[in-house]
Amino acid sequence: MPDDDLWEQNAAWWQEGFTDGADPEYEEQILPLARECLAGAQRVLDLGAGEGQLARLVARDGAARVIGVDPTVAQLTVAGERGGGVHYARSDAYALPFPDASFDAVVVCLVFEHVIKLEPAIAEVARVLERGGRFVFFLNHPLLQAPNSGWVIDTVLDEQYWRIGPYLVEDIAMEELALGVSLPFVHRPLSRYVNAMAANGLLIERMDEPKPPEGFLARAEEYRDAAEIPRLLLLVARKQG
Repeated sequence: MPDDDLWEQNAAWWQEGFTDGADPEYEEQILPLARECLAGAQRVLDLGAGEGQLARLVARDGAARVIGVDPTVAQLTVAGERGGGVHYARSDAYALPFPDASFDAVVVCLVFEHVIKLEPAIAEVARVLERGGRFVFFLNHPLLQAPNSGWVIDTVLDEQYWRIGPYLVEDIAMEELALGVSLPFVHRPLSRYVNAMAANGLLIERMDEPKPPEGFLARAEEYRDAAEIPRLLLLVARKQG
């Protein structure tokens, strides 16, 4: 994952803003979808686990073994302190420290848009999944991340609309997410993700593009006029034999 030092420096921002009960998009949308898609899984890997919110949810739901991996020491330290029956290991996405077919489910939540080398990371997901295992994959919607996309208020024509930038152009850009917090985002068209999954035997069974949840819109009224534009993309795939 790129710029590990930036993730170390900004870990506290994530730990405070994206932990249990803190963020309405997680509470109202991501966590319920994850719970639904991971129901019944017993050996779960949370790749890019951060401070462990999603991994703790899976453990509470009764999975026999939940392991979270992250390259960021500051995240793993806090995740371990917050407990919840999860085991943690330090690893990037390219060389996971597990044998083949170790898990019946892998969840990756808002991580791969920060991963430079997509195909090796997808290949590792497929390697550690057993035959028939689930890959639950959350992304910031690639349309939203296209370079120079954003909400436009045209005072001359009295129009407001969401502008989509050059969607097919792959791009790495620093984005300011809060005052003093800038992190790298990689934009790729959706076809890159789908083709990488297909090449590694991960067959997509479900795709969701949910509207932003009400709790998020209540916090960010500027998005309400763009509420029909999805911020989140969910893909659920099954490992083929």
